[in-house]
Amino acid sequence: MAVQWYPGHMKKASDEIREALKKVDVVIEILDARIPVSSSNPMLRELRGSKPCIRVLNKKDLADATVTTRWIQAMEKEPNVRAVAIEALKKKEADKVKALAISLSPSELRRGVRALVVGIPNVGKSTFINTLAGRKVAKTGDEPAVTKHQQRVRIDGGRDGFDIADTPGVLWPNLADRRGGIRLGATGAVRDTALDYLEVAPQAVMDLLTHYRDLVVERYKLKVVPDEGLDLLAEIGKKRGCLRKGGIVDLHKAAEILCKEIKAGDLGRISLDWPEDYENESDAESE
Repeated sequence: MAVQWYPGHMKKASDEIREALKKVDVVIEILDARIPVSSSNPMLRELRGSKPCIRVLNKKDLADATVTTRWIQAMEKEPNVRAVAIEALKKKEADKVKALAISLSPSELRRGVRALVVGIPNVGKSTFINTLAGRKVAKTGDEPAVTKHQQRVRIDGGRDGFDIADTPGVLWPNLADRRGGIRLGATGAVRDTALDYLEVAPQAVMDLLTHYRDLVVERYKLKVVPDEGLDLLAEIGKKRGCLRKGGIVDLHKAAEILCKEIKAGDLGRISLDWPEDYENESDAESE
């Protein structure tokens, strides 16, 4: 699946982040816990340099807890990186991120800690900021890319205060990774109007079948489990009554149902990015 971005948008976002990084002590990168690699920005590591970074795996309630724990362990092997899984609507969990940011910042600061919050659209960045602030300071919504302007938010005042800078949700995911694009589409990071359900759903359901076969079989009451994505989608369509005249399965309708149920967490707690997928790729590149 191709996630379209214009070079001008990417340059603007990079320049904005580069400037903001000069004024902050720590970076807080919000990720979707179900797809922590697919929902990351490929240039952020280069842009932040040695700046301390907290990778926040949001929507942990939708992700496979065991896989999330493994991601945290893998991420924290990188220098100056800490990782934590949260539900952005929970104040205590958002406050843990703040405490971690303060602990990573230079101890000699006399002006309080400044953090930059970044993330691609629809990972919960604005929800996290509002929860941390205890008030609505960033626009949220169920559609991607609702943040429009950069803003600075004072969380705590005084010398020991905590400020966060919020950048618009215009960071881009890994455009070269078709698999990542599929997973972004399946979890709701791409607008419905720009989403080709028939491109996303067959691969997404095969990803699910690899690790969560029982969940898929139970959710859709399948008696037959084909090993091809479109065939499996057809079986799901039959079970959900996605039939046209003559008993023909409406594959588009079946694909839309599948994607919306993945997004909502209706199949249970799942993770589409698994550490070993990317470890194997890293090993291959090294060889």
